[in-house]
Amino acid sequence: MEAKWLTWAKEIQAIAQTGLEYARDVYDIERYEALRELSVDIMANYTLESKEKIRLSFAGDKGYCTPKVDIRGVAFREGRILMVREKIDGKWSLPGGWADIGLSPREIAVKEIREESGFAARAVRLLGVLDKKFHDHPPEPYHIYKLFILCEIVGGEAEGGLETSEVGFFKEDELPELSVERNTEKQILTMFEFLRQPDKAVILD
Repeated sequence: MEAKWLTWAKEIQAIAQTGLEYARDVYDIERYEALRELSVDIMANYTLESKEKIRLSFAGDKGYCTPKVDIRGVAFREGRILMVREKIDGKWSLPGGWADIGLSPREIAVKEIREESGFAARAVRLLGVLDKKFHDHPPEPYHIYKLFILCEIVGGEAEGGLETSEVGFFKEDELPELSVERNTEKQILTMFEFLRQPDKAVILD
């Protein structure tokens, strides 16, 4: 579970952002702006980031505040799971990234596999919808839902992309060093459960 201070900062920021979207009274607007600044103060106090950067990245959005969506494509070949090495930290993850406006979850999973691994794929089924706060990821300033989508490789060949440097297939008991900001060992092992149990129910946090 995430730290209490982080939970409070995110909740205060969400209340402030949504309030600013709908408030019309000048005094209400001032109160919501003060709440937003309080969330920035909390984040700055517990991290090494400057208030200016926090305002831009964490407290700069407008509109009703909703969770972000991270989509991961899950593909297997001969009992091994497809993973890519992230350039940003040199560690491994399932191909994936933020959901894109205008594309469905299926389309995003296929796109991410193609762009990050070089393989053409077909989306098969949803495996899980996980709330990142319930899993062993590093602290995160956003509330994030993670969608895992089973895909079948139908063509292409292994090739890194703009954000990835290597492509590999790994056995369940021979996993590489994982990029835990993107996926945890428990999550990867759960994907192997779907390989062994094709009728396993979708996981929902």
